[in-house]
Amino acid sequence: MAEEEQPWRVLEFYSGIGGMRYSAMKAGVNAKMIEAFDINDLANDVYAHNFGHRPFQGNIQTLSAADLDRYKANVWLLSPPCQPYTRQGLQKQSADARASSFLRILEIIPELMQPPVMIFVENVVGFETSDTHQKMIQILNESQFVTQEFILSPLQFGVPYSRPRYFCLAKRKPLSFCNPEFNGQLILVPKPLFGHKESVSINEYDQLISTSDDMHQTCLPVERFLEFGNDMNPNSFSSDGSLSQYVVPSNLIERWGSAMDIVYPDSTRCCCFTKSYYRYVKGTGSLLATIMPKTRDKTSLDELCLRYFTPREVSNLHSFPKEFEFPEHVTLRQRYALLGNSLSVAVVAPLLHYLFSDP
Repeated sequence: MAEEEQPWRVLEFYSGIGGMRYSAMKAGVNAKMIEAFDINDLANDVYAHNFGHRPFQGNIQTLSAADLDRYKANVWLLSPPCQPYTRQGLQKQSADARASSFLRILEIIPELMQPPVMIFVENVVGFETSDTHQKMIQILNESQFVTQEFILSPLQFGVPYSRPRYFCLAKRKPLSFCNPEFNGQLILVPKPLFGHKESVSINEYDQLISTSDDMHQTCLPVERFLEFGNDMNPNSFSSDGSLSQYVVPSNLIERWGSAMDIVYPDSTRCCCFTKSYYRYVKGTGSLLATIMPKTRDKTSLDELCLRYFTPREVSNLHSFPKEFEFPEHVTLRQRYALLGNSLSVAVVAPLLHYLFSDP
């Protein structure tokens, strides 16, 4: 879009704590956020605290075509609930009540007087094989959209954080992508975002999985994302001196030690932080060893002085800007839960830049 042209008018659905908006800002796209929508009161507190605007908090399913037309928006950004498609969930897909608002928004598209010309959807890996995905692609095709789909992780962008996610980029004809040869494909590498023509299609997915362990070789070490580094001195840890809340208790180590994913400051990969981090141990995110042992495989876990990553550090690994913060009334557990439901700015910003770019 030329500089003198009007900015794109954007609607942000399931806005959460603002990851999509931060991504658009980082992408440097000429866009104006017209409205954000989220049903979570606490997420809206955080969004309002950081952006000075409180998202619409009603049920998205109550929005009519006329309601959406009034916004005169030409871009939709959506990060719908992922629970219907997660490995840990029941995988009810479109039968899950949490999928119904997303399906309703999709079904409104053909009814609009002014449908969007660009759509961006983020979800968990697994969404791409769901019946909701099938319905989405059908509606987009019937509404004259071309799509390009991606599964990407922060590890592919130099961030030591394993969080693969599914993304759908859609443009309504006559708009087109910079690399139209990837229309209708599921792409597993970020190269097309940066002008490269070669790609990896879904047929090579198994091969990608087998080589994905090599991705983190080019990542920055975890210590670059830490708030407090290795220092376990309570005076260095938050202004309220509450270091103890981040230390992993020895009874948890005794019970769950074998299930813990432990990383070190020089590690170049850590596991995805879920909304259950700090409440449960298994599969919810990595723990940090603050003592560097001489031989890592022979050291007892108690000697490592394990601690949780702080919410600021999880924000850093999500590539949120330094100015992002939580209002004081949001509790520690709530902060982890909100971050667990958020997205990686390092991944979404280049995707949005690619989506908004003209060929």
